Amino acid sequence: MVLGELLPNVNELFEWKGIFGPNTAFEFNKVALMAFVSTIICIALFWIGGTRRKLVPTGVQNVAEAGYLAIEENVSIAAMGDEGRKWTPFFATLFFWIFFINIWSVVPFIQFPATSRLAIPLFLAIVSWMTFIVTGFVKQGPKYFFSNINPSGVPFALKFLVIPIEFFSKYLLRPLTLAVRLFANMTAGHVLLAIFAIMTNELLVKHNSGLYQVIFSPLPFLGLVAFTAFEILVAVLQAYIFTILTAVYINESVHPEH
Repeated sequence: MVLGELLPNVNELFEWKGIFGPNTAFEFNKVALMAFVSTIICIALFWIGGTRRKLVPTGVQNVAEAGYLAIEENVSIAAMGDEGRKWTPFFATLFFWIFFINIWSVVPFIQFPATSRLAIPLFLAIVSWMTFIVTGFVKQGPKYFFSNINPSGVPFALKFLVIPIEFFSKYLLRPLTLAVRLFANMTAGHVLLAIFAIMTNELLVKHNSGLYQVIFSPLPFLGLVAFTAFEILVAVLQAYIFTILTAVYINESVHPEH
């Protein structure tokens, strides 16, 4: 098997290939399978880490506790203060699930992040959007809808301009940017890995001219290795950015600006 065949075809970003039958709108495909497995891994991590607790954490418990505390400190408290601690289970679930579906991008013979299909980032963005919207209505009542787009201190004459901008930004643009940011970054990473793999493969293959370019093949291969390591960082970073922005939006719903 040549190196270029180890990565999924870039066309899979746009094609829905069913696993058990012909393509349909509701077919269970590879992306759905990765999301399902990621969910099982996420549940298993915290189930094992939470039910087999020891005074001195080791193994899975150590990973689960360290990850949970990291999210509590760097997301919940950082974005919402001490009040954010009660939101940590939600933020930890969001972060780790996004991370697990992102990290497929560097798993050998798969190397295809589930978030490179727009449906999943869009679903996550809708969950985030509904969470901070519902939280705002619960905390502030019906006035939340208007107070959220009517910042104080703005002259009356400018409100006709500011209110539509705030409405578009907070109610329409936020979920869109959350989805597109996650989708675009993970898709770009997958495409880069595919390009460097194909370049390496082409330099290792004998062409019709009878010339070998093997001497140059280490260059794109080193790029492939470097971008694979970078993709791990991107998987973590994109999960964190999505989670911290969700926390910031929820904090605005809980503590409206006056």
